[in-house]
Amino acid sequence: MERRAWSDEAGVVELPGGVRVRGRRIGDHASPAEFSLLLAPGPVPGWAYRRIRWPDFWVPLDRADALDALREALRRGYAGERVEVACLGGRGRTGTALAALAILDGLPAERAVDWVRAAYRPGAVETPWQRRWLRRVVGASTR
Repeated sequence: MERRAWSDEAGVVELPGGVRVRGRRIGDHASPAEFSLLLAPGPVPGWAYRRIRWPDFWVPLDRADALDALREALRRGYAGERVEVACLGGRGRTGTALAALAILDGLPAERAVDWVRAAYRPGAVETPWQRRWLRRVVGASTR
């Protein structure tokens, strides 16, 4: 697959270090990615992916696995791959994962929710426990 940067299509955000990542709903028609981080059950894409066990409106069931998957997505983005994050609604879990990627990429955790709501979607990160989980991402930085 040809490597190319994401365009300014819907759902694409730029992380603090310059990597662009797409957030979306699983099942929506979308241009191809090279790696998907899937946060809910649903159809699998025709490219590499990794699924995190993450119940709707909650946080990942396995924190270590989720952080490892998020780090993998960030590494792939820095390697030039088109990376996306997707859940069923494309809002709560996807927004939380995008905020976590931004934290792993150097954004202060206390700014992550405001950042993802401005850059991606106003309702991103839906619950208090998702916000609390983001504060625990601090210290897991890859950069």
